[in-house]
Amino acid sequence: MPAHADSFSITTRGKGTYEITDRCQQAVRASGIQTGTATIFVQHTSCSLVIFENADPSARTDLHAFFDHLVPEDTPYFVHTYEGPDDMPSHLRMALTRTSEVIPVMNGRLALGTWQGIFLFEHRRAPHTRSIVISVVGE
Repeated sequence: MPAHADSFSITTRGKGTYEITDRCQQAVRASGIQTGTATIFVQHTSCSLVIFENADPSARTDLHAFFDHLVPEDTPYFVHTYEGPDDMPSHLRMALTRTSEVIPVMNGRLALGTWQGIFLFEHRRAPHTRSIVISVVGE
């Protein structure tokens, strides 16, 4: 079964969601695979990947607010705070989401729904450069 691997980096401006759908679609096209699956993986422990609404930015605003409420910074019982008050909350937010997504490939494209996009979910306040790896297998 043919397989193709690719990678790219994305520089964030700090906390928030950054759409990477087009970059992932490019990797699938470059693979030449028409039918199969694509696995998208982020190589970090303080950011994650989410498939989320990509038509209305207010949905992502609500996602950010929800996670700020769910896992607040400056929680007094966190011990792992070496890199600042957003250190442990970033790791917990990553654990509550995912570091990889597996998406079907059909007709040489990611089979995402109409309003679905793939987003890097940056959990740290400071800008970071994040590495994404994509593996496409199929025929």
